[in-house]
Amino acid sequence: MRPFPPLETHPLTSDASPRCFALLPCAGSGSRAGTAQPKQYQEVDGMPMVLHTLAAFSAVARIAQVLLVVAPDDRFLSIDHPDVRLRPCGGASRAESVRNGLTALLETGALATDWVLVHDAARCLVTSEQIESLIKVCAEDSVGGLLALKLPDTLKAESDGRVSATLDRSDKWLAQTPQMFRIGPLLEALQAQAASGFAGVTDEASAMEMAGFAPRLVPGSAQNFKVTYPEDFALAEAILRSRS
Repeated sequence: MRPFPPLETHPLTSDASPRCFALLPCAGSGSRAGTAQPKQYQEVDGMPMVLHTLAAFSAVARIAQVLLVVAPDDRFLSIDHPDVRLRPCGGASRAESVRNGLTALLETGALATDWVLVHDAARCLVTSEQIESLIKVCAEDSVGGLLALKLPDTLKAESDGRVSATLDRSDKWLAQTPQMFRIGPLLEALQAQAASGFAGVTDEASAMEMAGFAPRLVPGSAQNFKVTYPEDFALAEAILRSRS
């Protein structure tokens, strides 16, 4: 495998309207997936999952640039594309990787008022149509938002392995990605939680909630699930093949 190409540091051209960047944290190990390598590099339908994810974002005209945040010692990928960049600034947690990636975007010409769409590299089933739907809604929103799915199943609370209560699901949503916010406010929200080791920050929306914002929920798709467990790979491959 070839070494990383250098990340260009010249300022990006600025337009009158805010631009959209994509940030893919790609530094995790994915231990629950049971793979010999980080799960984002596991092949699904003929190529690593992360490349399926990149293909979806590359097809969206509103995305000015995609930044992949990888671990400092990661040498798996070598990208040769003018709108895709690698940055070996991954941290010990997803939140830290995103924080570092946002800083990298600002260092390379993005503005605090530009939008960033943060997406799990292992959600390889996201479509360009879903990304465009999120951009369309959030670009007109004062806060930003995330793809999410209304909870379809009955929700149970547990105590000692037994059901302790059935919970109201009418206002419950499953958070997905991408999650779209302005670069500046999102970076500030994450920085505010850095001293605690990003405790309680499970996604970008949770960081924004801690900062006092109420992100918008944009209906997503059940197919946009995060590949997490060994059995998820076969399902993801079946879906990708059905689309082909």
